[in-house]
Amino acid sequence: MKDKVLLFINGDAPKSFPDLENYSLIACTDGAFHYLKDLDFPLDKLDFISGDFDSHSGSDENIYHEKFIYTPDQERTDFHKALEIILKKGFNSVDVLGASGGEQDHFLGNLTVAFGFKDQMNIQFYDEFSEYYFIPKSFLAKKMKGRIVSLYPFPFAESIITKGLQWPLDNVNADMTKDMMIRNFAVEDHVSIEYQKGDLLFFAGKKRM
Repeated sequence: MKDKVLLFINGDAPKSFPDLENYSLIACTDGAFHYLKDLDFPLDKLDFISGDFDSHSGSDENIYHEKFIYTPDQERTDFHKALEIILKKGFNSVDVLGASGGEQDHFLGNLTVAFGFKDQMNIQFYDEFSEYYFIPKSFLAKKMKGRIVSLYPFPFAESIITKGLQWPLDNVNADMTKDMMIRNFAVEDHVSIEYQKGDLLFFAGKKRM
């Protein structure tokens, strides 16, 4: 995972943390800084904290003030601005925690932000239920057997073909306004997905009990 970034944003706080040594850069938005403090995260591992800092006060803010990057622009979300900083630092692969939960308009906004960066960065979201990310036109997922798989057109995808799922898709066209391709299951260790046009959001959930 070296050359990857770990980014915490302000949704539901994660229940656990990945191995921090696998990341070249670790960052958070200012809202996530609050829950990282409460979870006794090693704040010295943070390379930067970005946001407008309108709700920050206290000793930790003073200690780590040199890591703050002030981003007051109200036209873009904190997530969007953090990704811009990461790009400027020369990274284009990001694992994101804290994108879901909380206020659901924020969750939808986070997906839209990731969609806007998908041609510049590899952004993968993780929460307590699943991992999810936009996939290329030809995609292979490994170690999948027994996991829930959902595909979400964003906003459409054409000629979808899958292998390794309980209910395979064969040259299917999908539109987010009318097509549901959720709660499928991987019956093989490898799941392949191909499509011709549009974009697909891929969800891989926990293993079925």
